[in-house]
Amino acid sequence: MDDMSGPYVIRGSVSLPEAELMWRFSRSSGPGGQHVNTSDSQVELRFDLARTQALPPVWKERALERLGGRLVGGVLVVRASEHRSQWRNRETAAVRLASLLAEATAPPPRPRRATKIPRGINERRLREKKHRAETKRTRSARDWS
Repeated sequence: MDDMSGPYVIRGSVSLPEAELMWRFSRSSGPGGQHVNTSDSQVELRFDLARTQALPPVWKERALERLGGRLVGGVLVVRASEHRSQWRNRETAAVRLASLLAEATAPPPRPRRATKIPRGINERRLREKKHRAETKRTRSARDWS
């Protein structure tokens, strides 16, 4: 496996330093036999988004705004317990945190530029609408008695 300790790249040259990440381990639920009762394989990764100096101020603002519902006191918490191995759960949690932050710090999409509908398209739509109305009107005009 790759060496996982070290800065986790978010985007470009911006990365999360290991010193700002807080790891917690606990017993994971699910299959695992007798081993499951003795190993702390569930991983909880905490990142203090409100106090970090690793992110540029603009990114930090964006992330705080977009992840507001997930934050508890300015701290972002990510849990992973899919794997039996604590090491793999650590990798999963770190990747999940990095992708969450990459998505939250991404610049907003460019606003859509409104375009004018061509006259021909509008005329064709009105012509088809009139034709359809005429078809329906002729149906009810007949007296079938």
